[in-house]
Amino acid sequence: MLYWLLFEQLFPRFTPLRIFGYITFRTLAASLTALLLSILLGPWFIRHLRRLQISQHIREEGPESHQKKAGTPTMGGLLILTSVLIPTLLFSNLRNPYVWVALFGLVGYGLIGFIDDYLKVRKSRNLGLTARQKMILQVAMMLVLGTWLLILHSKGLYDTAINVPFFKNVRPNLLIDSLLKDPLTYPLAFIFFFLFLLFVIVGSSNAVNLTDGLDGLAAGLMIIAAGAMTILSYVSGHAQFANYLGLARLPGTAELTIFCASITGASLGFLWYNAHPAEMFMGDVGSLALGGSMGVIAVLLKQEILLVFIGGVYVVELLSVVIQVVSFKSTGRRVFLMAPLHHHFEKLGWDETKVVVRFWILGLVTALFALTTLKLR
Repeated sequence: MLYWLLFEQLFPRFTPLRIFGYITFRTLAASLTALLLSILLGPWFIRHLRRLQISQHIREEGPESHQKKAGTPTMGGLLILTSVLIPTLLFSNLRNPYVWVALFGLVGYGLIGFIDDYLKVRKSRNLGLTARQKMILQVAMMLVLGTWLLILHSKGLYDTAINVPFFKNVRPNLLIDSLLKDPLTYPLAFIFFFLFLLFVIVGSSNAVNLTDGLDGLAAGLMIIAAGAMTILSYVSGHAQFANYLGLARLPGTAELTIFCASITGASLGFLWYNAHPAEMFMGDVGSLALGGSMGVIAVLLKQEILLVFIGGVYVVELLSVVIQVVSFKSTGRRVFLMAPLHHHFEKLGWDETKVVVRFWILGLVTALFALTTLKLR
């Protein structure tokens, strides 16, 4: 909105407003706005969540130290979503379709999380949507996003080829162009495309959701991941940087820098209240939305593979649950003392804060490694 008003409309009459045309300025302004919104609105959110008795119910099989957290306000993810939406709408070029795809992913997965959290509060237990119901809704959202991307692809606004770390000239196409030459193979190509999106977007959404089990853990890791995505968005949309790093030039993705920076600022502000001992939890409305949006951004930037490294800790947390479930169902034995992985270390006697900080360090290391691969090609 401000981009349209101050740069496109008023800049010709008042040249100092040229600054709103620079993506770097708008990115900084968006991140600071998101940070301030989340910090300033935090106390108001906490008061109203307590007044509405929207509190967290702790599962009985979890670590005993977590039982004292019962009654802590949840659904704080609404604060994150608010703090992301406002600066994104204010500082982005709203004619850019990538911005709307990213916002749709954020709000869509946030809505699924909201329904889950609402059912938990209404039932007064740590069970909202069933695993099947949640998965169906997540897949449905992915199908809508995938269809939208295919429409953009048909208009030449979206590239289905992906970047591969370490290989500058290797860019496999998700739609497998050779298959599309034969109409009989169309279904196979599209099935592969949507299965890939399922792995990236739905997998990312669930990974962040499963990681959100300790005070500040998911939020701190999101600051790191969204910060890395901010850098990727900028270099992918910058002609000189993209050419220097051997990346596919994606001009429209530059506006995603503002969206990613808003997530970084909002998560940082939320961490002010979510750090141990947490004054509120983000809930599924926050974790599903943030995870889903990271998957969507990776798909738009063509960095789906690199997302595995950027969100390395999230991936390991998700894998720990998969390994635990598969092992128990096939052999009757558990690989970890408790899954997700952060609970395993708690069971080993690690203090909650130590687990969180060490996981942050690992998250920073994997994100830096991911950014390093841009040059090692």
